[in-house]
Amino acid sequence: MNQKTQHALTSGLLRMLAVLPYGLVARAGETLGQLLYRLPSKRKRILHTNLRLCFPEKTKAQRNSLASSTFQHVVRSYFERGVQWYGSAKTLTRLTELHSAIELADTYEQPTIFLGFHFAGIEAGCVYYSIHHALASLYTPMSNQAVENISRVQRSRFGIEMVPRGSSARQTLNILKSGKPIMLAADMDFGLRDSVFVPFFGVQACTLTAVSRLAKISGARVVPFLTEVLPDYQGYKLRIFEPLQNYPCGDVKADALLTNQFLESQIQDIPEQYYWVHRRFKRRPEGELPVYQ
Repeated sequence: MNQKTQHALTSGLLRMLAVLPYGLVARAGETLGQLLYRLPSKRKRILHTNLRLCFPEKTKAQRNSLASSTFQHVVRSYFERGVQWYGSAKTLTRLTELHSAIELADTYEQPTIFLGFHFAGIEAGCVYYSIHHALASLYTPMSNQAVENISRVQRSRFGIEMVPRGSSARQTLNILKSGKPIMLAADMDFGLRDSVFVPFFGVQACTLTAVSRLAKISGARVVPFLTEVLPDYQGYKLRIFEPLQNYPCGDVKADALLTNQFLESQIQDIPEQYYWVHRRFKRRPEGELPVYQ
């Protein structure tokens, strides 16, 4: 299938999902996730490895139950890309609750970095924010070019400025200096460059120092946020927290540990909504064996 055909089919499917009732789409995603979980897959093996490493205190039955719920949330989140990428501003606003510990604006006197995490509702929260306030977003280009083209266009349809990772640091700094906030996520293994190993649920994890360095250079405050999928198909809750205290502190390793600890505290509340299907422990400290076989 060529890229043009794949783009048309993917776009058509997402547009269809956007006009169907939200609850119906969410239930369909969960059902498919439940069915796919029964089949062997690479993502399922990664999921189980992550849960075994991060929750050794849980029984095997507890981890299996958590893994099944996580898989359902992950597949459901792909179905919900329809409303997130093609839904109207009115629909997304109706589906999203906002709880913010700070005053929100289009521009800020102090440069502001919104630090996100890969929970199932992350797309909904980012798009919702862009409906109401000016925003730039650092993103990682996808390997599938057709989906990449769709995501970049649809994520930016309410005016969000999409900035690919790897773009010039000057561009990012200029955005921050203009008063426009930047939204990014830094809870994945992006490689050893500009990263340090610090614990995540007691396991050494390759963690980016870019947020700490960017905050230091720009004088930005770092404001965590996450989007929770609400029960009973009610939609989403975007939670924006107080800025991280004493961050950056001058020690990039201590800063990386602080963000991991903050993320851990949030995962404890909704562990099934975190994207455990990512290879969070892909790279290991020198002398340690790979964990994903």
